[in-house]
Amino acid sequence: MTFNWKDKNVFITGATGLVGSWLTKFLVDEGANVVALVRDIVPKSILWSSSNEFDYIKNSLTVVNGELEDYLLLERTLNEYEIEVVFHLGAQTIVGIANRNPLSTFESNVRGTYNLLEACRRSTLIKAVVIASSDKAYGEQEQLPYDETTPLQGTHPYDVSKSCADLIAYTYYNTFKLPVCVTRCGNFYGPGDLNYNRIIPGTIRSLLNNESPIIRSDGKFIRDYFYVKDGAFAYMLLAEKMIVDASIHGEAYNFSNEIQVNVLDLVDKIIDLMEVDVEPAILNQAQHEIRNQYLSAKKAKDQLGWSAKYTLDSSLEETIEWYRNLK
Repeated sequence: MTFNWKDKNVFITGATGLVGSWLTKFLVDEGANVVALVRDIVPKSILWSSSNEFDYIKNSLTVVNGELEDYLLLERTLNEYEIEVVFHLGAQTIVGIANRNPLSTFESNVRGTYNLLEACRRSTLIKAVVIASSDKAYGEQEQLPYDETTPLQGTHPYDVSKSCADLIAYTYYNTFKLPVCVTRCGNFYGPGDLNYNRIIPGTIRSLLNNESPIIRSDGKFIRDYFYVKDGAFAYMLLAEKMIVDASIHGEAYNFSNEIQVNVLDLVDKIIDLMEVDVEPAILNQAQHEIRNQYLSAKKAKDQLGWSAKYTLDSSLEETIEWYRNLK
């Protein structure tokens, strides 16, 4: 039976971010009543853009202005808007920023998470809470790919913030039986990503400007690159399953297309798709970053019936086209 999101009251933190914007769009399209927590208005954010694809979205949202660090705001929002489902995507997501200023990352990613979970615990209407963690929560491991039994042992500021948030989420299930699940995904990319220090948008922008793309590492770091639309659909599917099947509460799920690619090969693929003749500049300056990370999505496939809808090539082509049309 197809799940019906119509008139469900949904709260999304991080709604103006890359994944949050697409998740917001898909939920609005399904008829959900979406309440979005917004800290800063970023005019070029895809959620606030005037593109045909998103133009109608902002007129369908209830926007709560504030921060995850404001506990009373979160409690008021959940209560007054009678929230049933929470998607917690709000976070400081950039590794380099975390290394430069770890305090802001810990405040949003750790304190923000326990604030939200505590507010959810005190609400009697909550049916599902989806917490967006990350493959970085696993830290650096010798055995790959990571599965959900891999220990959470981040060592650098961003990784540690995700390990902490992940464990806090579990304790709210284990101690208080809050209906919470955790997602662990790889590096998101896709239309709407304005963080140009990430490899995919940075490479595309450089090529559009007839410049050599910059690779901060030696180009051999291996990552999971996960298309934003697949990620948004995965979050929705998980929440749907949580509402009808309490046996999965407290579980964590990896989501991945299970295609491992190193940075240099990815950049070369983008160069080929954009049909330009240029060589990347390899700086070999990356510090405090995990060298190889990739995930097994077997549990999500077996227990949730999930699978990725997009190939790497088709999703990169969509992404490139979006940046070509970006004004």
